Amino acid sequence: MKIEGIKALVVGMEKSGRASADFLRAHGADVTTADLKPHDVPGFRLQTDALFDENWGLIVLSPGVPIEVAHGRDVIGEVELAAEHLQGPVIGITGTNGKTTTTSLVGHILKSAGVPVQVGGNIGTPVIAMTETSRPDQWNVLELSSFQLQTIRTFRAHVGVCLNVTQNHLDRHHTFENYAAAKGNLFRTQQAGDYAVLNATDPICRSFAALTPGTTVWFTADNADELMPITEIPIPGRHNVENVMAAAAAARLAGVSNADIAAAVRTFKAVEHRLEFVAEKNGVRFYNDSKATSVDATIKALDSFEGNLWVILGGKDKGSDYTVLRDRLHNKAHAALLIGAAAEKIALHLNGAVELIDAGTLDRALAEAWSKAKPGDTVLLAPACASFDQFQSYEQRGRIFKELVNGIANGTET
Repeated sequence: MKIEGIKALVVGMEKSGRASADFLRAHGADVTTADLKPHDVPGFRLQTDALFDENWGLIVLSPGVPIEVAHGRDVIGEVELAAEHLQGPVIGITGTNGKTTTTSLVGHILKSAGVPVQVGGNIGTPVIAMTETSRPDQWNVLELSSFQLQTIRTFRAHVGVCLNVTQNHLDRHHTFENYAAAKGNLFRTQQAGDYAVLNATDPICRSFAALTPGTTVWFTADNADELMPITEIPIPGRHNVENVMAAAAAARLAGVSNADIAAAVRTFKAVEHRLEFVAEKNGVRFYNDSKATSVDATIKALDSFEGNLWVILGGKDKGSDYTVLRDRLHNKAHAALLIGAAAEKIALHLNGAVELIDAGTLDRALAEAWSKAKPGDTVLLAPACASFDQFQSYEQRGRIFKELVNGIANGTET
């Protein structure tokens, strides 16, 4: 793709959009930036339907911008923009849940084994910004969301990993089939000699084997003892055993031995906001799983505990079915404390399964749980929803939760 002199529109001025605009400008493009909200960035114009009607040589959409805004015009995302410029082999990791943990773990394993690596994508550094620091002998380990994969054409992962595919983001993709197809794009663009690392127990993952021209490598939690005793895996839950096995398969393809993989796993620390232990006070434990932004992620969080839970649910609905939480909450939770815009829908879906407490906000939910919890109980933030009704991001939601918990733990809560 010739960039110099091209008239480019970059839509969405969050982190990846700004990085895309910077990259294009540095390579000689005439760049206009746009967003629904005003931003103090070069070449900025407010996003309107008419803006897309102008004669653009290139339109780059940020992951947070629905593809429908382009009204059928040819668009790419920042991952595709980076495709020709990212040096070194790519390990691309997708899935509904576990992407951040697995991506971080693969990076940790490779670094621990002395393999040159940089980590980014949907976490940390945008892929387009990683082009500057990439080199031919260095691996690029990338977390890739369905929104990023929806607009790829030539972007290629030498090792593509899919952890699982369950209902999520139906507010954006509209159907589960569309959502799964976006995930599958990671394997459609592979070539002979590449590898598809797929969850043998997930039916959608299994279907992706037919999409790749490369070699399929299967993983399952059932084979974990071949790598290391499960008791030595430092992150809780069966789903994290699957994540470890996926990371191990990818790391082996990057040349790391089983012994070095196991040694690195033992020193891995949980990702912030993903089943993160925060504090214990008077025998009550607090866990932050703010990154559980889908129902399936919340199921995995619930499955990581034996019971005696006070579960904080709610936020911005993504078209989810919360009824699948009924049995687990009935069996494991004292109550579900509901917050945010989705509270009413969640209450309808969970009615009669568990005690429901309409808390409204995170601080009230936590205060209510703390007032009722007894020694041996666990207060768990696992919202099953996006954060954008009351917070800027799941990270902000998690940080505020931790601040509130630490106030309780230190006796300074108000």
